[in-house]
Amino acid sequence: MLGHAAAALKDLDPKRSIVNIGATAEGIGAIYELAKQRGFTTSGIVSTQARDEKVALSPCVDFVFYVKDATWGGYLPDKKTLSPTSSAMVAVSDVMIAIGGGDVARDEVLEARRLGKKTKFIPADMNHAAAREKAARKGQPEPTDFRGAADAALRSRTP
Repeated sequence: MLGHAAAALKDLDPKRSIVNIGATAEGIGAIYELAKQRGFTTSGIVSTQARDEKVALSPCVDFVFYVKDATWGGYLPDKKTLSPTSSAMVAVSDVMIAIGGGDVARDEVLEARRLGKKTKFIPADMNHAAAREKAARKGQPEPTDFRGAADAALRSRTP
C-alpha cells in the first residue's frame, strides 16, 4: 500500500494538493506519515463514530473534521444516498485515489465517478490479519479473498 501511495504522491505538488483520508491511524491512515514526509498538508474527514468509540487518530493529520454520522460512511441502507461522512469526503475532493479498500472506499469512488470527478483505483490486498480480526469481531466467517469490496466494483470500471 505504501509503495502505491508513494507512486501516487510523486505526481502531486505538495503546495497545491492536500492529502485527505479518514483521520484514523489504522489501514489507509498509514499514508499520512508518508504525505507529511513529502511536505503535504493533511486532513481527515471522519464520522463522529471514531470520536465516540475513541479510535486513535493519525499523529500526522493536520486537520480533523468530525461529521455527525450514525455510520462509518458509505451508502445508507437505501443504497442511493451517501452517509454524511462520505458525502463530505466526496464533496471536498477534486481527485479520489483508492488503494484497495472496502465498502466505504467503493461507495465514495463510485459516487465521485457518478459526479464526474477524477478517480483512480489501485488494486491492493487488505491487511490479512486485520481483515480476519474485523470479521471475527462482527461474527462473520474468516475471509478468503483479501482484495476488498472496492476491487470487485472498481477494477473493471476504471475509466
